[in-house]
Amino acid sequence: MRLVIVVLFLSLGAVVLSRSVRVLKEYERGVFFVLGRFWRVKGPGLVLLIPVVQQMVKVGLRTVVMDVPGQDVISKDNVSVKVSAVVYFRVIDPKLAIIAVEDYLQAINQLAQTTLRSVLGQHDLDEMLSARDQLNADIQTILDEHTDAWGIKVSTVEIKRVDLDESMIRAIARQAEAERERRAKVIYADGELQASGKFLEAARVLSALPEAMQLRYLQTLSQIASDRTTTVVFPFPLDWIQSFGNKAGNRE
Repeated sequence: MRLVIVVLFLSLGAVVLSRSVRVLKEYERGVFFVLGRFWRVKGPGLVLLIPVVQQMVKVGLRTVVMDVPGQDVISKDNVSVKVSAVVYFRVIDPKLAIIAVEDYLQAINQLAQTTLRSVLGQHDLDEMLSARDQLNADIQTILDEHTDAWGIKVSTVEIKRVDLDESMIRAIARQAEAERERRAKVIYADGELQASGKFLEAARVLSALPEAMQLRYLQTLSQIASDRTTTVVFPFPLDWIQSFGNKAGNRE
């Protein structure tokens, strides 16, 4: 009988000891409560827990990577897009993370979704596609302000994807093509303007030197005559004809 009692006490002691001894890793902390009241934060290492009287909630301190599911957003210029993001955060105050909010993972996920829709809805589609760094910083600042009361630090927010429907993709492609054509026309017009200035300068030089004008005239005829399929009508200038007539009269 005594042996049975001893065995029972030993078994009960082993169970109590197994439930009392806890090991917390380097990146873990234990939030202890005594009869429902907060007592202290312990860890890492070996900690003792008095069953029934004390309760412990384990909290991880490592950075958590949370995917924010795709959110339907209407931009400032009335374009419907679907945006997904990722949030990086970590617990810096285990006490607040357990006491101040019921489930901080769920709370941050819901807060990130609403903040993503709110911030992106204030910007145009072009800004969503080209100014992601600024948008990421704005979302991170807002999240960090709200989660500070929960003992959580939001370090980074990254917008992963901005999905458009097929009709909008085609419209953007047409807009990009029109922009390329506009730039090409502007470059061509600038070239024509610069060339016209050079032509005007050359015309002024040639008009001041009749001999240069005649040389240019002959050079142009030579270039045209190099094409054998072209018939060139060579009109003599009036001063040449008068000069030729004067020379012929002198010979007579």
